[in-house]
Amino acid sequence: MFARSRFFFMKNSSILNVLKQNTCKISLTPQLQSQKLNFSNLFKRRFLSTTILSTNGTIVGVGNNIKGTRIVPPKSVGYWLLGASSLIFGIVVIGGLTRLTESGLSITEWKPITGTLPPLSQSDWEEEFNKYKNSPEFKQLNSHINIDDFKFIYSMEWGHRLMGRFIGIFFVLPAIYFYTTKKFPARVTKRVVGLTCLLGLQGFIGWWMVKSGLDEQELLERNSKPTVSQYRLTTHLSAAFILYLAVLYQGFEILQENNLIKKVKNNINVSNIIEKLQSSQLNKLRYLGFGLLGITFLTAMSGGMVAGLDAGLIYNTFPHMGDDWIPSKNELLSPIFSRKSDGSDLYWRNAFENPTTVQLIHRILATTTFFSVIGLHIWMDKKYKTRLPKSVINSMRVVAGLACLQVSLGITTLIYLVPISLGAAHQAGALALLTGVLAFVSRCRKPRKEFVDYINKLMKQQLLKK
Repeated sequence: MFARSRFFFMKNSSILNVLKQNTCKISLTPQLQSQKLNFSNLFKRRFLSTTILSTNGTIVGVGNNIKGTRIVPPKSVGYWLLGASSLIFGIVVIGGLTRLTESGLSITEWKPITGTLPPLSQSDWEEEFNKYKNSPEFKQLNSHINIDDFKFIYSMEWGHRLMGRFIGIFFVLPAIYFYTTKKFPARVTKRVVGLTCLLGLQGFIGWWMVKSGLDEQELLERNSKPTVSQYRLTTHLSAAFILYLAVLYQGFEILQENNLIKKVKNNINVSNIIEKLQSSQLNKLRYLGFGLLGITFLTAMSGGMVAGLDAGLIYNTFPHMGDDWIPSKNELLSPIFSRKSDGSDLYWRNAFENPTTVQLIHRILATTTFFSVIGLHIWMDKKYKTRLPKSVINSMRVVAGLACLQVSLGITTLIYLVPISLGAAHQAGALALLTGVLAFVSRCRKPRKEFVDYINKLMKQQLLKK
């Protein structure tokens, strides 16, 4: 169809002259090619404004309407977002190490500006150590440590906070530059503003989490040793994961659209790729992809609950839990965790506060996620192998590999009683698996209408150059 259209344009000089002077707003899709042209309207020059496609993803009207509308941000915006997501990935891993080394409660104050500098003299270190000595963690758990031990845990927490500040600068300053130089379409501007707000909120959530381990009254109410609340820890973790996924998804979208634009400019026909992605036959696969993303995210968050309760230290065998497949009902639904006389909170408190039950839930979710990935991979390979771009097929294969790696890391971490290296690797593996699933979902994404229209016009422009 594309070749026949080209023959029609190139062999009819009168039509070609008209198209050179007035970019006709007719898509190259088969549906619109069948419509008849109203040639009388084409020649009414005084009522038309010529539309010219720029080479940087904008449509510029020349004539009666002089206005620029950016459709796709440049690649530099996509690379910036990928860089930001990489930093967020890094801070999640550092946060895991901070938790595993039990360093999170070493800084007892939150000073977003003045806290940037660490203690610079011996007297500064002694002052910070004295503040820590007044904390519940030191009094109940760490009264044996000296100032050298304190310097290590303080440095871990300080490094985690410093990287958070750096990410804020790395995200905000380029965002201001791209906005002022009009590199953002309106839709991307709104998303970046939302991500910036979430980034700032994450700092408040982090302190809110730390505060739960410093408040003696709250620890007494929870009947807990000096540690952060598992609820707040999971909230902090989920906010970090959501921020990471949102930034990464926007980066993927921008780079994928720029890649298609580049192919068109290199005279590569992308209509087949777009046609496959627009097919309604892929709707089921898209829904399954989002479902897989959801169950993977839920599994990761249940891992946060396991970490907050140190539930990974309860049962260290797999697939059995002790001598049985699952612990007894009395252990899973222990009345010890209920705080109401009528026992109405028995089920949900055990689900979120009983380490044994929390570990079992994480095992169930992890197993479900693993078999969901493998099942979707096999089903997609049979049914959709010839209907999808190769990039989609390959991304699902990567997801399957990451799922196998993550299950192996999880079992090994459990058996060896959560050593720091394996614990950090398991948390990084969860984020890596989510990254793979997100890449798969992103590549299955149906192209937005505005972008498809732009691609059609760009293909027409390339055709007229020949």
